[in-house]
Amino acid sequence: MAPAPASPAPSAAALPLPSRAPVTEAFRSHRSQVEVETGGRVLRLLPDDREGSPHERFILRVEGGPSVLVAHNLDLAPRVPVAPGDSVELRGEYEWNPRGGVIHWTHRDPDGRHAAGWIRVQGRLYQ
Repeated sequence: MAPAPASPAPSAAALPLPSRAPVTEAFRSHRSQVEVETGGRVLRLLPDDREGSPHERFILRVEGGPSVLVAHNLDLAPRVPVAPGDSVELRGEYEWNPRGGVIHWTHRDPDGRHAAGWIRVQGRLYQ
């Protein structure tokens, strides 16, 4: 019997839609270093953080949850063309703070020590 062919990597459209609950629960329980898949609407764009590795930053209103800062490392992944009002899905690591929290690690880890993250907007995946 021949082995089954390898499955191709999932396309952006094939990725499951994330749940908003993990971010809401992490925020309410003041938890950090939580791997999350979530989504929401972009509220506003912020200037890039240029200290250390540059990070694209925007505020995301998680549906049914808090507003969070998304910090996307531009040394490791391409800029994501988001605008206020855009619907965004993402995978990354949530860090609690009293303002709603931060989601970072929205890219691949070149050293392979951290779970890979991503951002999906308008059907396109950015890693």
